[in-house]
Amino acid sequence: MEERPLGNAGLRVPVVGMGTWRTFDVGEMAEFAVRDVVDAALEGGTRLFDSSPMYGRAEGVLGRVVRGRRDGVTIATKLWTDDDAEAERQADQAIQAFGDRVDLYQVHNLVRWERRLDQLERRREAGQVIAIGATHYQPSAFAELARAMRTRRLDAVQVPFHPLSREVEREILPLAADLGIGVIIMRPLGEGALVRRPPPAASLAPLAAFGIRTWPQALLKWILSDSRITAAIPATSSVMHAAENAEAGDGPWLGPDERALVERLAAGAG
Repeated sequence: MEERPLGNAGLRVPVVGMGTWRTFDVGEMAEFAVRDVVDAALEGGTRLFDSSPMYGRAEGVLGRVVRGRRDGVTIATKLWTDDDAEAERQADQAIQAFGDRVDLYQVHNLVRWERRLDQLERRREAGQVIAIGATHYQPSAFAELARAMRTRRLDAVQVPFHPLSREVEREILPLAADLGIGVIIMRPLGEGALVRRPPPAASLAPLAAFGIRTWPQALLKWILSDSRITAAIPATSSVMHAAENAEAGDGPWLGPDERALVERLAAGAG
């Protein structure tokens, strides 16, 4: 799978990662199923996993599932609180869960982002954090995200992007390219909305030369064909889908005509 640099922190990550929202928030008896999904992802070259304390039990589940192979994965998680003391507690808990370090620590939804960056920078100085980022899912917050980016304190941002959600193209993607900031794409399948009514399989035939066999692969390739994108992190609870998603992480990448085709198909699917 192709790898791209994650900002200026010296990290390189595979272009297809995995989110853990909902899918990793499971009880002990269901962790075996999560492990199977992670095994399939790793076999396909997926090594970036993204979590948050907002995701219930997901951080703990992810930490246990990658235990024993921690050096082979890149862990991204987040701080999510208004309270300084709670932020320290969240960081202590995550760093312990993930083998004494978090590779990319992000400020979730820009909550108290200046204060949280202060705390994360101290953790980076202590060797517990490698890269620092910020996230938001609402276009109405992108102006504030851009303000945070211009401080040059961020190695990466995480934002939504797919053929029917393109607000990041206006400012966030150009600014990230100018500043050398990595871009991770959340919700690349529109939280599942774009794949519930896939286009006819025959309509994907022009994309076969690009290694595309499924509609989710077409959507992921559409995103990753923009060189300003570092990685996309679809979530799944399916072993088959984890393997298929990983296959989208290799070139060749789509050109303008092929991207336009995916956009037309997405307009019908969404």
